[in-house]
Amino acid sequence: MSQFIRPKRFASFTAVACAMLALSACGGGDGDFYKTLDGKPPQIIAHRGLSGYYPEQTRMAYEKAADAGADMIELDMHLTRDCQLVARHNAWLADNTNIADVAKTNAEVAKRKRTTKGVLVNVKYPAKPENGPSQYLSDRIDPNDPASVLKPLVVDGEDHTNDWSISDFTMTELRNWIGGTTLDNRADRPTEWNGKLPIISAQDVIDIAVAKGKALKRTIPVYAEVKNPYWNNQQALANGCGTSGSANPFEDAVIALLEKNKLNTKDSPIYIQSFDPASLKYLRKAGMKAKGVQLVDGNDINYQDGSMLYITNDEWTFISGRPYSWTLAGDARTFATMLTPDGLKEIKTYADGIGPWKPQVLAHSVVPFKTGAGLKDVNTVKDTGLIANAHKAGLVVHSFTFRNEPGRLAGIYKGDPVAEFLTYFRLGIDGVFTDFANTGVQARKAYDKELGVN
Repeated sequence: MSQFIRPKRFASFTAVACAMLALSACGGGDGDFYKTLDGKPPQIIAHRGLSGYYPEQTRMAYEKAADAGADMIELDMHLTRDCQLVARHNAWLADNTNIADVAKTNAEVAKRKRTTKGVLVNVKYPAKPENGPSQYLSDRIDPNDPASVLKPLVVDGEDHTNDWSISDFTMTELRNWIGGTTLDNRADRPTEWNGKLPIISAQDVIDIAVAKGKALKRTIPVYAEVKNPYWNNQQALANGCGTSGSANPFEDAVIALLEKNKLNTKDSPIYIQSFDPASLKYLRKAGMKAKGVQLVDGNDINYQDGSMLYITNDEWTFISGRPYSWTLAGDARTFATMLTPDGLKEIKTYADGIGPWKPQVLAHSVVPFKTGAGLKDVNTVKDTGLIANAHKAGLVVHSFTFRNEPGRLAGIYKGDPVAEFLTYFRLGIDGVFTDFANTGVQARKAYDKELGVN
């Protein structure tokens, strides 16, 4: 889901008991039952598997998520050097695999570390503070050589010099040499299986969903993210992937995956998500009929009034402030544009839902405000109206990312992750991405009890 977690940024935000919130619809006793778009229970989406307990995006993490009751299993997709879709969150490998340890004894892995620096490029929109930095970092170090992108490791403006690129390894090499690890909150999570479980492909995840669905006698949809599409396409083209004449081998591979698995229909048990509208629009134009979701990011929160911050004075403007394709096109708008009624109407032309960051659904603030206040001090949460507006536009809302760790919960929840889930459920959210599917299932049972649902 969200990009690499910035120190000031928290990818988990809160909700508290009904009595503590000034929300118009708290549920229970009114006979309305679920306030979701389709009237069905909110979906528990296992974010990279049961990643709160097991190395993310590994077979074990996905199988355990299904066993825990997750309705869907989520993955991120990149392209390997041999043009295969691999399940991995980041394009760089040092923070979510054991590759640094492997490189100590595997000379071939060690020599593939990318050490070339990127180059700064001037933005095309007006260079003024309210638009963010006037330059962004690029991996196109030689404008006349498309293959030059294979030397630096710069992903959508984010510098990862002295790391390893997923696009420098074949799928077989990734399976045989490298093991997955925990990523978010790794200091708080079990480490027993770190580095011991191989990286798997997107096809493997689909196969796991099918197999576990049969074993558990229920359908388990897959929720797949098209990660960093511009970067993946440039890497893929330099690696010789795709058909002649196509500038989008990454998205073409996604459509091929859908077709291979007979999942390219509106009712197929799969969602395709991306932060970049250009990628989703290309997929639609190229023939994707499966459900699509526009992810919506942000950079930080103004805890004084709960408003979202998108523009920063550093590279995070390009990473999480606006879709990267907008930066390249000279479009200075931010993700905030997508959350307006007109923005939601535009999204409906190419997608079936939105995936907002949690504080875009519930504004988080500290009242009275005190200088230096942070997530732990949040004592007020307020419905922004996003769910109601999205539903009015015919879009489902799946918000990210719900986590159990106390440091990821606003102070108003007093360390109880179930309270957070409940508040979003009461607002009518259609689904939640969580590293702890078991906790999400527990919270939904509590919500059903609150509503009197059998």
